[in-house]
Amino acid sequence: MAYRPPAKEMAFILGEIAGLNKLVESGAYPDATPDLVEAVLEEAAKLSADVIAPLAGASDLTHPTLSDGAVTSSPGFVKAYQKWVEGGWGSIAAAPEHGGQGLPVGLSSTLLEMWNGASLAFGLCPTLSQGTIEAISAHGTDEQKATYLPKLISGEWTGTMNLTEPQAGSDLNALKAKAEPLGDGTYKISGTKIFITWGDHDMGENIVHLVLARLPDAPAGTRGISLFIVPKFMINDDGSLGARNDAQCIGLEHKLGIHGSPTCVMSFGEKEGAVGYLIGQENRGLACMFTMMNSARLLVGLQGVGLAERAYQHALDYTRERKQGRAPGSTAPAGEMDPIIAHPDVRRMLMTMRSKINAARAICYTTAVATDVAHGGMTPEAREAGKARADLLTPIAKSGSTDMGVEVASLGVQIHGGMGFVEETGAAQFYRDVRITPIYEGTNGIQAIDLVGRKLPLGGGDVVKAYIQELQDMANEARGENDPAFVKLADALDGALDDLKAGTDWMLTNMKAGEQKECLAGAMPYLNLFGTVAGGAYLVHTATVKRRGDAANSKTSLGLANFFAQNHLPETKGLLSAATAGAASLFELDADALAG
Repeated sequence: MAYRPPAKEMAFILGEIAGLNKLVESGAYPDATPDLVEAVLEEAAKLSADVIAPLAGASDLTHPTLSDGAVTSSPGFVKAYQKWVEGGWGSIAAAPEHGGQGLPVGLSSTLLEMWNGASLAFGLCPTLSQGTIEAISAHGTDEQKATYLPKLISGEWTGTMNLTEPQAGSDLNALKAKAEPLGDGTYKISGTKIFITWGDHDMGENIVHLVLARLPDAPAGTRGISLFIVPKFMINDDGSLGARNDAQCIGLEHKLGIHGSPTCVMSFGEKEGAVGYLIGQENRGLACMFTMMNSARLLVGLQGVGLAERAYQHALDYTRERKQGRAPGSTAPAGEMDPIIAHPDVRRMLMTMRSKINAARAICYTTAVATDVAHGGMTPEAREAGKARADLLTPIAKSGSTDMGVEVASLGVQIHGGMGFVEETGAAQFYRDVRITPIYEGTNGIQAIDLVGRKLPLGGGDVVKAYIQELQDMANEARGENDPAFVKLADALDGALDDLKAGTDWMLTNMKAGEQKECLAGAMPYLNLFGTVAGGAYLVHTATVKRRGDAANSKTSLGLANFFAQNHLPETKGLLSAATAGAASLFELDADALAG
């Protein structure tokens, strides 16, 4: 199951398509030059291919174990994580005052795509730590930052997010975990959390749990939730580790995939009580946690991209080696078969995989660079616009990329035929692993609700309209090449943009009129419409930029854009119809009729 991240292509999309190079040229992140970015990605690609990728198949068979309250990682994970820590990979985008390198989130995001593509089970650990770092950086006290950030940034300690409870999944109104003030600035945390990724392990010295819980006098619902830091080991005044806190893994989940990642049932306060420290304000924990979740949603989108890339590479290698039948127009000697890559339907699947990966990668990287603009833009107006752009694109990056990852991994199984359905080829593991990504960090249905209900109305609709205009500019730019191939691309993109504009206007009008049910009924098809058009626009833009830079070497980008324009942009008309159909057909049958 060889895997090699496409470092040069990733660097190009990040710099030229997502806009990092222009941001650096503006004076922000001056150290993030194209040469530096490419060098960092090349080194990360080596670590991913040589050290992390071999863990994936082995850990699918040899899982973490729980004994006497302690989790032992799958073989090879501790050594690989030590190499990751020694390389300083967790410090890329962190603040220099706490040991970080201060480089862009866009760059660190490409690295997380690599770690997760190499082994999602491994990559989940640094992904969760990144979100912990961001939450403490945004909401922690100076003392909390000094205590936790240096070790989290170095990777010596890792972080987790503790939201879900047995009775409280996506709806946190039902959350029951308790936090009792102890009178000395600390709190006694008690309760059970489930589905806690890397909730316990032996790779880092300490684990920093971020835990949602309720104070005794808290208001009902999500307005009464607070966020607490609960370390696995207490921290002494000199920074050394002290006694074990009462935060225990009491069970490991048995999962469809990501078998190398210990998904824990965590018990807080089962014995004498877990000691926690309030982060942010009382009863404002959900706002703090959303800092972590918004980051995690983009990173989960990149997990979809990374695993799709690996599934594609695996399938592509197979199509070159596997011979079956004779393709139309075959030149193979009589009696010999062709490699299946020569068959039109196999080629269709490969082109679908490759084009959708590139489209989703561009959306995710653009979202990450918008976050960099929000943090480091040279003017207040630029930073405000960057935040709005990141907010708008995050649900599209998360949902579109993870659905794409599932589709691509499924196509990988299909390409392998019957051999794809057995475990020996490895294709099935990618499908099993990636299937979680549309579910966690807010299901993709929740992402669609977020897009329609919260993100489209930003700036009275001006934020989304400005972004659509940028996509329209990409079509106009292609038309300006005065090349028949690019004019054809522009025509296809124009038609899809018309559908996106119509769907957006319908959503904005009906949400404003209070027709929430009608809009939410079409939220998912609308999100898919948005992602399809944006992805197509980025493929066209990539082809245009590469043609201007080196026309002789732009064949691949043009071919992918042309395939997507002919085979997937026409889907926008059906998505528009579904997005604006309303709720009537969804509720035409009652529960009894559905059962019968």
